[in-house]
Amino acid sequence: MTDYRDFTWTDANKAEADRIIALYPPGRQASAIMPLLWLAQYQMRDETGIAWLPVPVIEYVAAQIGMPYIRAYEVASFYTMYNLKPVGRYHVQLCGTTPCLLRGSDEIMKACKDKGLKKGATTADGLFTLTEVECLGACANAPMVQINDDNYEDLTYDSMTGILDMLARGETPKVGSQIGRTASCPEGGPTTLTEMA
Repeated sequence: MTDYRDFTWTDANKAEADRIIALYPPGRQASAIMPLLWLAQYQMRDETGIAWLPVPVIEYVAAQIGMPYIRAYEVASFYTMYNLKPVGRYHVQLCGTTPCLLRGSDEIMKACKDKGLKKGATTADGLFTLTEVECLGACANAPMVQINDDNYEDLTYDSMTGILDMLARGETPKVGSQIGRTASCPEGGPTTLTEMA
Protein backbone atom coordinates (compact mmCIF):
# COMPACT_ATOMS: atom_id res chain seq x y z
CA MET A 1 0.00 0.00 0.00
CA THR A 2 1.34 3.41 -0.97
CA ASP A 3 1.80 5.95 1.80
CA TYR A 4 2.45 8.93 -0.54
CA ARG A 5 5.42 10.22 1.50
CA ASP A 6 7.33 10.52 -1.77
CA PHE A 7 4.83 12.99 -3.26
CA THR A 8 6.45 15.83 -5.21
CA TRP A 9 5.08 18.13 -7.85
CA THR A 10 5.32 17.10 -11.47
CA ASP A 11 7.40 19.56 -13.50
CA ALA A 12 4.28 21.24 -14.88
CA ASN A 13 2.62 21.43 -11.45
CA LYS A 14 5.80 22.76 -9.83
CA ALA A 15 5.77 25.62 -12.32
CA GLU A 16 2.06 26.18 -11.61
CA ALA A 17 2.61 26.04 -7.83
CA ASP A 18 5.42 28.60 -8.15
CA ARG A 19 3.14 30.82 -10.26
CA ILE A 20 0.34 30.56 -7.68
CA ILE A 21 2.63 31.37 -4.74
CA ALA A 22 4.05 34.39 -6.62
CA LEU A 23 0.54 35.88 -6.76
CA TYR A 24 0.75 36.67 -3.05
CA PRO A 25 3.00 39.30 -1.43
CA PRO A 26 6.02 38.21 0.63
CA GLY A 27 4.91 36.94 4.02
CA ARG A 28 1.42 36.09 2.70
CA GLN A 29 2.21 32.84 0.89
CA ALA A 30 -0.15 30.97 3.22
CA SER A 31 -2.96 32.55 1.21
CA ALA A 32 -2.03 30.15 -1.60
CA ILE A 33 -3.14 27.11 0.42
CA MET A 34 -6.50 26.60 -1.32
CA PRO A 35 -5.30 26.63 -4.94
CA LEU A 36 -2.24 24.54 -3.97
CA LEU A 37 -4.39 21.89 -2.30
CA TRP A 38 -6.63 21.87 -5.37
CA LEU A 39 -3.59 21.44 -7.62
CA ALA A 40 -2.30 18.60 -5.43
CA GLN A 41 -5.67 16.86 -5.42
CA TYR A 42 -5.75 16.94 -9.21
CA GLN A 43 -2.19 15.68 -9.46
CA MET A 44 -3.28 12.76 -7.26
CA ARG A 45 -6.19 12.18 -9.63
CA ASP A 46 -3.86 12.19 -12.64
CA GLU A 47 -1.40 9.81 -10.96
CA THR A 48 -3.78 7.42 -9.22
CA GLY A 49 -7.17 7.91 -10.87
CA ILE A 50 -8.61 9.20 -7.58
CA ALA A 51 -8.86 12.89 -6.65
CA TRP A 52 -8.01 13.02 -2.97
CA LEU A 53 -5.49 14.41 -0.46
CA PRO A 54 -3.59 11.90 1.69
CA VAL A 55 -1.98 13.37 4.81
CA PRO A 56 1.58 13.34 3.37
CA VAL A 57 0.37 15.35 0.38
CA ILE A 58 -1.20 17.98 2.67
CA GLU A 59 2.05 18.03 4.66
CA TYR A 60 4.05 18.55 1.46
CA VAL A 61 1.88 21.49 0.37
CA ALA A 62 1.95 23.07 3.84
CA ALA A 63 5.75 22.77 4.05
CA GLN A 64 6.15 24.47 0.68
CA ILE A 65 4.52 27.65 1.99
CA GLY A 66 5.80 27.43 5.57
CA MET A 67 2.41 26.67 7.05
CA PRO A 68 1.92 24.29 9.99
CA TYR A 69 0.33 21.04 8.78
CA ILE A 70 -2.64 21.41 11.13
CA ARG A 71 -3.61 24.74 9.56
CA ALA A 72 -3.51 23.22 6.09
CA TYR A 73 -5.53 20.26 7.36
CA GLU A 74 -8.11 22.66 8.84
CA VAL A 75 -8.61 24.18 5.38
CA ALA A 76 -8.77 20.79 3.65
CA SER A 77 -11.25 19.41 6.19
CA PHE A 78 -13.51 22.49 6.12
CA TYR A 79 -14.24 22.64 2.39
CA THR A 80 -16.10 19.81 0.70
CA MET A 81 -14.13 20.44 -2.49
CA TYR A 82 -11.22 18.56 -0.92
CA ASN A 83 -11.44 14.80 -0.47
CA LEU A 84 -9.61 13.47 2.59
CA LYS A 85 -10.24 9.86 1.68
CA PRO A 86 -10.34 8.10 -1.67
CA VAL A 87 -13.51 8.61 -3.66
CA GLY A 88 -14.90 6.78 -6.66
CA ARG A 89 -14.10 7.63 -10.23
CA TYR A 90 -17.30 9.69 -10.18
CA HIS A 91 -17.84 11.71 -7.02
CA VAL A 92 -21.58 12.44 -6.92
CA GLN A 93 -22.22 15.42 -4.64
CA LEU A 94 -25.94 15.78 -4.11
CA CYS A 95 -27.26 19.08 -2.83
CA GLY A 96 -29.67 18.59 0.06
CA THR A 97 -30.18 22.24 0.98
CA THR A 98 -33.70 23.73 1.15
CA PRO A 99 -34.15 24.87 -2.51
CA CYS A 100 -33.06 21.48 -3.84
CA LEU A 101 -35.10 19.66 -1.20
CA LEU A 102 -38.23 21.65 -2.07
CA ARG A 103 -37.72 20.85 -5.77
CA GLY A 104 -37.22 17.12 -5.30
CA SER A 105 -33.71 16.25 -4.18
CA ASP A 106 -35.21 13.33 -2.26
CA GLU A 107 -36.11 11.79 -5.65
CA ILE A 108 -32.54 12.34 -6.82
CA MET A 109 -31.26 10.59 -3.69
CA LYS A 110 -33.69 7.75 -4.39
CA ALA A 111 -32.37 7.43 -7.96
CA CYS A 112 -28.85 7.17 -6.56
CA LYS A 113 -29.86 4.60 -3.96
CA ASP A 114 -31.72 2.56 -6.57
CA LYS A 115 -28.47 2.40 -8.55
CA GLY A 116 -26.61 1.04 -5.51
CA LEU A 117 -25.07 4.29 -4.24
CA LYS A 118 -25.06 4.85 -0.49
CA LYS A 119 -24.50 8.22 1.16
CA GLY A 120 -20.93 8.53 2.40
CA ALA A 121 -19.75 5.36 0.67
CA THR A 122 -18.06 4.21 -2.51
CA THR A 123 -19.61 1.46 -4.62
CA ALA A 124 -17.81 -1.90 -4.56
CA ASP A 125 -16.59 -1.41 -8.13
CA GLY A 126 -14.97 1.92 -7.16
CA LEU A 127 -17.03 3.77 -9.73
CA PHE A 128 -19.24 6.05 -7.61
CA THR A 129 -19.04 7.86 -4.28
CA LEU A 130 -22.19 9.61 -3.05
CA THR A 131 -21.91 12.62 -0.75
CA GLU A 132 -24.74 14.85 0.41
CA VAL A 133 -23.46 18.43 0.53
CA GLU A 134 -24.73 21.88 1.32
CA CYS A 135 -25.56 24.46 -1.34
CA LEU A 136 -23.68 24.08 -4.63
CA GLY A 137 -24.86 27.48 -5.86
CA ALA A 138 -27.37 26.55 -8.56
CA CYS A 139 -30.52 27.05 -6.48
CA ALA A 140 -32.61 28.43 -9.36
CA ASN A 141 -32.05 25.18 -11.25
CA ALA A 142 -32.73 22.84 -8.36
CA PRO A 143 -32.48 19.97 -7.78
CA MET A 144 -28.91 19.46 -8.86
CA VAL A 145 -25.77 17.42 -8.32
CA GLN A 146 -22.12 18.02 -9.02
CA ILE A 147 -20.26 15.02 -10.41
CA ASN A 148 -16.51 15.61 -10.38
CA ASP A 149 -16.25 19.08 -11.96
CA ASP A 150 -19.62 19.19 -13.74
CA ASN A 151 -23.04 20.36 -12.58
CA TYR A 152 -26.23 18.56 -13.60
CA GLU A 153 -29.31 20.69 -12.95
CA ASP A 154 -33.12 20.54 -13.20
CA LEU A 155 -32.94 16.84 -12.38
CA THR A 156 -35.70 14.29 -12.07
CA TYR A 157 -35.55 10.70 -10.92
CA ASP A 158 -35.37 9.57 -14.56
CA SER A 159 -32.75 12.06 -15.70
CA MET A 160 -30.52 11.25 -12.72
CA THR A 161 -30.87 7.54 -13.42
CA GLY A 162 -29.93 8.18 -17.04
CA ILE A 163 -26.83 10.18 -16.05
CA LEU A 164 -25.63 7.43 -13.73
CA ASP A 165 -26.24 4.80 -16.42
CA MET A 166 -24.27 6.81 -18.98
CA LEU A 167 -21.34 7.30 -16.61
CA ALA A 168 -21.32 3.58 -15.76
CA ARG A 169 -21.06 2.82 -19.49
CA GLY A 170 -18.17 5.28 -19.86
CA GLU A 171 -20.27 7.80 -21.78
CA THR A 172 -20.37 11.57 -21.20
CA PRO A 173 -23.81 12.90 -20.18
CA LYS A 174 -24.98 16.40 -21.10
CA VAL A 175 -23.90 18.81 -18.36
CA GLY A 176 -25.92 21.74 -17.04
CA SER A 177 -29.68 22.00 -17.17
CA GLN A 178 -31.39 18.78 -18.16
CA ILE A 179 -34.45 20.66 -19.43
CA GLY A 180 -32.56 23.03 -21.73
CA ARG A 181 -32.42 26.15 -19.60
CA THR A 182 -29.67 28.67 -20.24
CA ALA A 183 -28.02 29.69 -16.96
CA SER A 184 -30.84 30.35 -14.46
CA CYS A 185 -33.38 31.51 -17.04
CA PRO A 186 -36.99 30.72 -16.07
CA GLU A 187 -38.41 27.40 -17.23
CA GLY A 188 -39.75 27.92 -20.73
CA GLY A 189 -37.30 30.73 -21.49
CA PRO A 190 -37.18 34.46 -20.75
CA THR A 191 -40.44 36.31 -20.25
CA THR A 192 -38.99 39.83 -20.22
CA LEU A 193 -36.24 41.57 -22.15
CA THR A 194 -36.67 39.06 -24.93
CA GLU A 195 -35.07 41.31 -27.52
CA MET A 196 -31.77 43.16 -27.46
CA ALA A 197 -32.24 46.92 -27.01
